[in-house]
Amino acid sequence: MKMTAAVLEQCGQPLQLMELDIPPLQRGQVLVKIAYSAICRSQLMEIGGHRGQDKWLPHLLGHEASGTVVDVGADVTKVAPGDDVILTWIKCSGIESATPQYCHNGRTINAGPVTTFSNYSIVSENRVALKPSELDMDIAVLFGCALATGSGMVLNELKPTAHDSVIVLGLGGVGMSALLALIATGVKQIIAIDKDPQKIELAQSLGVTAAQYESEESVLSFVRQSFPDGADFCIEAGGTTGTIELGFSLINERTGQLLFASHPPAGEQISLDPHELITGKQIRGSWGGQLQPDIDIAKLTGLYDHSKLPLALLTKNRFEFEHINQALALFSSRQVFRPILAMP
Repeated sequence: MKMTAAVLEQCGQPLQLMELDIPPLQRGQVLVKIAYSAICRSQLMEIGGHRGQDKWLPHLLGHEASGTVVDVGADVTKVAPGDDVILTWIKCSGIESATPQYCHNGRTINAGPVTTFSNYSIVSENRVALKPSELDMDIAVLFGCALATGSGMVLNELKPTAHDSVIVLGLGGVGMSALLALIATGVKQIIAIDKDPQKIELAQSLGVTAAQYESEESVLSFVRQSFPDGADFCIEAGGTTGTIELGFSLINERTGQLLFASHPPAGEQISLDPHELITGKQIRGSWGGQLQPDIDIAKLTGLYDHSKLPLALLTKNRFEFEHINQALALFSSRQVFRPILAMP
């Protein structure tokens, strides 16, 4: 059996579409027919070589998708052929299997526990979660990374009340998902900030106060008008050390909390005034919103179904899989919002 995959052969170069031989399944592995995959900023960084030395080239990419189980390896009990599933980089229950190796014209192509830039994929049992039946495949893809992380930051980590003040800095997939979670849980005092005027318009259409990031000074001035003492919380999803530092400056000097999910290039460091930590400010990073996919995906589905929020807004930029390099280029230049790949 063969599959079509987008392979990273050299950092900084376009992905290569290849027909790969699918190896026999090993213990704990699951073969999935991918329906939809999303592109995350993490893949842009990997492709560009900004995650440090890549010792696995050539290899597959992608870490969030929806699809249907085709076959399972030995000892897999969590899913069975025919089950609709969500693929996620966030560990679930199940076996942590060996990583698969594919073959192209006698050459080994590496992969991790989960990859999704292909029409089929072998993934570890602990990287799949059953898809709630009421969740459409094209929306389900978001629950593998963006919606999971952004919602988890709100629901599992910060847990703001309706009366807390919250800033969302950066409206990419994670930031927009966090914003939706804040709205769904009834938080009233929200400010959304992004450099893209279209994302600002989208936030405003959801009833949220929003401002375009033109400079740090303009953001500080805008926030102080609404939150003179700084915000209770800031969710930073801008992706740079600069936005982490800016977010830290926007929170209350004694009680404010900054939670970030950025992936700045390897080697970059943030600079903070230690005295601000002494006075009471807090900063920490989020690993997937502390999500437990097997439990929390069903809860999130219920929350968003009840709130009637338009999750389809996050999946409107769709591309056929064969146009993946175009999707990556448009995403990198900020011309589209989180591309969704439809598999053949």
